[in-house]
Amino acid sequence: MKFNWGTGIVIAIVAFMSFILYMVITMSTDKTYSYDLVTEKYYQEELGFQDEINAEKNALELKDKITIQRSEEGLKITFPEEFSPEKIKGKVFLYRPSNKQLDFEIPISISNTYLLVPEKRLLDGRWNINLSFKYNNKEYLIKKEIQY
Repeated sequence: MKFNWGTGIVIAIVAFMSFILYMVITMSTDKTYSYDLVTEKYYQEELGFQDEINAEKNALELKDKITIQRSEEGLKITFPEEFSPEKIKGKVFLYRPSNKQLDFEIPISISNTYLLVPEKRLLDGRWNINLSFKYNNKEYLIKKEIQY
């Protein structure tokens, strides 16, 4: 059989199509390439985005900022001293980008001006924290990434 330009082009196209088909099948079936969305109700949550922007703006306008720091007991979230702890209602959502099973949510129910997330719930690595709460009918939202 004589090998000419036409035969070479056909072989190159078939090889390229085979490679692309192999990559598509591998990426869609292999579990190591599986990534989850941040939330299952992504588009419904998008509708409330302006409320989030307003809540984040309220949090930035606080005189005394809310601090999130690591301590020996765990992750300590400290609220401003002028806030009455009984009036703070909300939740803390800790999101682990690398593993959906490690995500958890804690309701804010405190008697002091701080909330402590136990160290046993947190593994080393990156965490995204969403702290959303209401105080005196005003919404606040703080989003932060930490390396624990």
